[in-house]
Amino acid sequence: MPVQGQVLGDFVVNLVPIDSEDTMAVVAEKIAYHSVNRRVAEQDRPLRVRHHGQVLPVDATPESAGVAPLDYLEAFYADGAP
Repeated sequence: MPVQGQVLGDFVVNLVPIDSEDTMAVVAEKIAYHSVNRRVAEQDRPLRVRHHGQVLPVDATPESAGVAPLDYLEAFYADGAP
């Protein structure tokens, strides 16, 4: 299913295909693929996903988190060590 994905600090919102059974860790990587090392510097910290202002657990799936097609998801680097 397609979602609107953006990495915090980037000005581009991408249409990103994800699977309903992907974990949020995988979703974050799919979103980051379009921005990291292009317009956003890679960091040695884990990526997380925010949806409707809530940070989603890394093991949640889009289906379990209530993510619908074309929803906006923001990937960002979390504080702390990976």
